[in-house]
Amino acid sequence: MLNSSKTSAMHFTKTTEQSSKYEHLEKMSVDELLTHINTEDKTVPLAVEKALPQIERLVIEVVAKMKQGGRLFYIGAGTSGRLGIVDASECPPTFGVPFDLVIGIIAGGDTAIRKAVEFAEDDREQAWLDLQEWNINKNDVVIGIAASGTTPYVIGGLEKCNQNNICTGSISCNAESPLSKTAQFPIDVVVGPEFVTGSSRMKAGTAQKLVLNMISTSTMIQLGKVKGNKMVDMQLSNNKLVDRGTRMIMGEISVSYEEANELLSTHGSVRNAVDYYLNSK
Repeated sequence: MLNSSKTSAMHFTKTTEQSSKYEHLEKMSVDELLTHINTEDKTVPLAVEKALPQIERLVIEVVAKMKQGGRLFYIGAGTSGRLGIVDASECPPTFGVPFDLVIGIIAGGDTAIRKAVEFAEDDREQAWLDLQEWNINKNDVVIGIAASGTTPYVIGGLEKCNQNNICTGSISCNAESPLSKTAQFPIDVVVGPEFVTGSSRMKAGTAQKLVLNMISTSTMIQLGKVKGNKMVDMQLSNNKLVDRGTRMIMGEISVSYEEANELLSTHGSVRNAVDYYLNSK
């Protein structure tokens, strides 16, 4: 017998899966296809704008928890899970934070990043087991990502977090979804029907990426990982970034390119290089 949360998820109306406003896509020219897709995509930032108050509330909570030593987790399945992993994996090189400060977890494990794992999203218990492998605790924040707002893996994970006094947030593209009702800090970005009916990797995926950008970037700025408008703690993982870091140092202090490059090489980051130079004067 299905429990009440499972039943409500099954009967929930998903606007993301309603029929596209466009018909006979296979008869359209490439120009028509691209124009219509672009027309739909233009609506996404406006949908995100309506959710700014929800996003703000969640970011404030994430920052507070991280200042207490907590971490940020994303859990999701399919496209939603992959987007969480992308955002998490970009935080260390961009902001110079440890790889285990922002963590993305996908239903089905790392195999599912490249290849779909059948029925992984339907397991209500697995997300909590996956989180336990990271020693999840009450200082952490877990954000469940699901375009539909009905994914059992994500809802089950947040339910267990709530039971264990762990802060929960969510990103869904359907208003008042079961996932949103489960999360303590829900974010609803209602993008409506997709150009290709039900293909939530399109507008819904774009909306989720925009929100994730906002959450991680604003959080890291609040934690002091940006100075002025520069990524002063970025990892110097390639020649392009070394050159960028060198020029950032030149913009902060009056030194040549060669001197700035030497400072960067010696001290490992723009912040450390500039601080050393200023403190040595």
